[in-house]
Amino acid sequence: MGSEILFREFPDIKTAFSLTHSLRMIFSQRCTKEQGAVSLHSWYSKVGDFGNKSFNDIAAAMYDREDEILNYFVNRSTNASAESLNAKIKHFRAQLRGIIDRKFFLFRLMKIYA
Repeated sequence: MGSEILFREFPDIKTAFSLTHSLRMIFSQRCTKEQGAVSLHSWYSKVGDFGNKSFNDIAAAMYDREDEILNYFVNRSTNASAESLNAKIKHFRAQLRGIIDRKFFLFRLMKIYA
């Protein structure tokens, strides 16, 4: 009920919500890399019609990395685990305020996160 009022009063929010939801649905469907590309190109055109700078920036960034993004449809995997490990390593390194003995650092890192 609250969303109906919000969408009626602010139609741009409804369009933004719809675009966000449709992008989410593209990645939730099981399809080939080629079908994913067709869906993404359709989404790009909807974003272009909307004309919102934030969405245009997102679409442009996705377009620049489209080949890498479409690899998700090959085996539906992401690099989230690698990014998580990188964040943990950065946090660990920040706690030490730098690295003096690289071998010891790698030893401690292995003991903590392996």
